[in-house]
Amino acid sequence: MTDAVIESSIEASFDVKAFLKTLTQRPGIYRMLNDKGEIIYIGKAKNLKNRVSSYFRNQNASPKQQAMVAKVAGIEVTVTHTEGEALLLESQLIKRHKPRYNISLRDDKTYPYVFISSFHDFPQITFHRGAKKRKGQYFGPYPSASAVKETLQLLQKIFPVRQCEDSYYNSRSRPCLQHQIERCTAPCVGLIDKASYKNDLDNSILYLEGQGGLLIDRLVTKMESASNQLEFEQAAAYRDQIFRLRAVIESQCVEGERGDVDIIACASKGDVACVQVFFIRNGQNLGNRQFYPKMGEDNDPAQILQAFISQYYLDKAAPQELIVSHALPETALLIEVLSAQAKRQVAISSNVRGERQKWLQMALTNADNALQTKLADKQGLYARFVSLQQELGCAEVPKRLECFDISHTQGAQTVASCVVFDREGPVKSDYRRFNIEGVTGGDDYAAIHQAVFRRFKRLKQGEHIAPDILLIDGGKGQVAEAKKALAELQINNVMIVGVSKGPDRKAGMEKIILPDQDQPLDVTPNAAALLLIQHIRDEAHRFAITGHRQRRGKAQNKSVLEDIAGLGPKRRQLLLKQFGGLQGVSGASVDALASIEGISRQLAQRIYDTFHHQDGN
Repeated sequence: MTDAVIESSIEASFDVKAFLKTLTQRPGIYRMLNDKGEIIYIGKAKNLKNRVSSYFRNQNASPKQQAMVAKVAGIEVTVTHTEGEALLLESQLIKRHKPRYNISLRDDKTYPYVFISSFHDFPQITFHRGAKKRKGQYFGPYPSASAVKETLQLLQKIFPVRQCEDSYYNSRSRPCLQHQIERCTAPCVGLIDKASYKNDLDNSILYLEGQGGLLIDRLVTKMESASNQLEFEQAAAYRDQIFRLRAVIESQCVEGERGDVDIIACASKGDVACVQVFFIRNGQNLGNRQFYPKMGEDNDPAQILQAFISQYYLDKAAPQELIVSHALPETALLIEVLSAQAKRQVAISSNVRGERQKWLQMALTNADNALQTKLADKQGLYARFVSLQQELGCAEVPKRLECFDISHTQGAQTVASCVVFDREGPVKSDYRRFNIEGVTGGDDYAAIHQAVFRRFKRLKQGEHIAPDILLIDGGKGQVAEAKKALAELQINNVMIVGVSKGPDRKAGMEKIILPDQDQPLDVTPNAAALLLIQHIRDEAHRFAITGHRQRRGKAQNKSVLEDIAGLGPKRRQLLLKQFGGLQGVSGASVDALASIEGISRQLAQRIYDTFHHQDGN
């Protein structure tokens, strides 16, 4: 696609006929723009001239499609070599720009995996999300972090392979609590040999690969061998492993499936749709996840699935087969592109029978139920926005809200959160946290000022759109600082509202504070707007606390030894082992420290001074 040709046309008066005459018949993608130069729709075509022309000649177009065409003030075209290239480029651009009239995937997070390292004598098994840069084996993807954690907990009960971080593992001088509750064999302090540990690790890998039957057969053989050798305690341990493993496998096994399959079902009503995906890997059901694609108009489920699949599998390899609830408009093209992406054949099936039909029907039922819940929530949420308009006296129903909160522990590791809601609920992709620096510990006023200033400075730079209402978790002081920050940036079109819990701090008794008003706003008791305010305030509070805990955890996990010049990781680890941990190092004399191999007298003095001269004594 490096040789793609781009043509564009956007003028004060767009001459459609003249543009269509010059349009090529080659494959490619087209971007429709409004009079502000904003992309409102992106499409792909096998024949650009025929496809783009159809928009302006179709007399039977839907009202929404006619409204879209009426807004077109320009068209940009990118010519590609093949229709498959056009599909990939279309999916990339839709995910990047999210045009108003396209079906676009909202939730595009990277998916979690179970990871087993391959560069340790005693490899770690752990949770992984993001780029696969570390050497080792990856199992998944799993539909959610909770699914991975559940799998790790099950594995730990059956095969006690270590799951701790390397920094924790390397600093151990005695077994941790996980060993005491029989969830780890303590390789950190040599309580298990490499061969025995590798046996547990290999069993874990067999389970993750879906080889549960083979694993049980091996454990049965070992149990019988131990029993024949009169090692009854060991035989009982194998028996317990078999019992627990069989129960887990039976709960996850998908009858008739041996490979990797995604089951995808769609339910839609109006401009709301739910896509339900069940993940089956190596014949095991890893769980399911639901998506709510953004749509500008009513769309057929088959069109929604087509758009979803092309965007969802754009940056990830598809499994061996996709089972879909509706026949797709361009199945052959999708198979071609997905197979090329995965570098193996990918199948797409819609007409299935037997157990597969049961699974597909279950996915459809889940999609229908989730859609009904979403519709009910959407209607209720809009009513709360209308109530907020009435209570605050806004000229129009607000479209976008932002809420700030501050979290710290006695003024340390202060974190500010900013959460965003629109008429469909939380917009988590727009959430932001700010590590507050350069203010007096515990000064919430200064913290709010800094966070609001930093957030809206980015707005001035065009990084995000302005909210209609800015909510501040706090009273008059915090509201005044937020107003001051916006004034410094010359932003005067955002309404500021303070949310104070009052003296008893009970939910439902919030005080609504407006700038330059001495008394709180007189809000209608039990107004729906209060539920919306509580929701966004609680979400900002949760997001701030989570960020603060993460920041505090990083600070606590950082050893003071790391700041000592000349004391590298190997020497730090040696010191911790020789003295039984940080407390032992802190209490050691200069002579005792210098007696350790690799620790010079000068370095020992620096280590001693770090613990005994920090306060200038």
